[in-house]
Amino acid sequence: MNKDISIIISTYNSPEWLTKVLYGYNAQTFRNFEVVIADDGSDEKTKKIISEIQKEVFFPIYHVWHEDNGFQKTIILNKSIFATTTDYILMTDGDCIPREDFIEQHIKNREEGYFLSGGYYKLPMKISKQISKEDIYLGKCFDINWLKKNGIKFSFKSYKLIAVGIKSWFFNFVTTTTPSWNGHNSSGWKSDFLKVNGFDERMQYGGEDREFGERLINKGIKSKQIRYSTVCIHLDHARSYVKPEMIEKNLQIRKETKANKKVWTEFGIKKE
Repeated sequence: MNKDISIIISTYNSPEWLTKVLYGYNAQTFRNFEVVIADDGSDEKTKKIISEIQKEVFFPIYHVWHEDNGFQKTIILNKSIFATTTDYILMTDGDCIPREDFIEQHIKNREEGYFLSGGYYKLPMKISKQISKEDIYLGKCFDINWLKKNGIKFSFKSYKLIAVGIKSWFFNFVTTTTPSWNGHNSSGWKSDFLKVNGFDERMQYGGEDREFGERLINKGIKSKQIRYSTVCIHLDHARSYVKPEMIEKNLQIRKETKANKKVWTEFGIKKE
């Protein structure tokens, strides 16, 4: 049976976190999907856990990998877009565990001429480590009461976990956060991605996802806010790969995209 949606999950040498994330997709209410792992040069440990977990989960997993040559997420994402077999793509990260209705909400809210902009609920390292397979399958790690028992303090951000139905719609409507392309939780039509030539492969960490979304908007694709409808929890991790020169270079590329209302990148899927 043909799949309805492709889930692209980016990862780099985080097999423990990726395992938890894949368990989250094994608990989804919407089940007609494929997973493409966009692997930015992980070692054999990641390949091994993907092989092992494929025997346990119901969905197909395709492992798209290239050699480690520094932070090259944009390159592996473009390769992964090309590897998908469906018309609709959801992008997320290998440190974001999806709630059971995560894909269902993206499917329900998708619309021609739009991309969907979701968010996440960030966890500290202690709880990130503590979450077990059972906690994911039973949904405990998305239960605000369970999280409070384990040291999380209630805040306005907690409404991402407890707002459902009309409440989630209301918070999506009133939030002052601009719906942008967020690499941890956004989805759109593959045909739209190709119209802007995918991600700009000159870009490394820092705004590379936003720049992609800005070109989609320049193309006339609108953004829809669903940050309170599509829940995923973000596991903590270090960011040793972040360098000031990466941030500065990306800022300059984004400035050019905004100033010139650029739609197409010459450094994307298709090379001139």
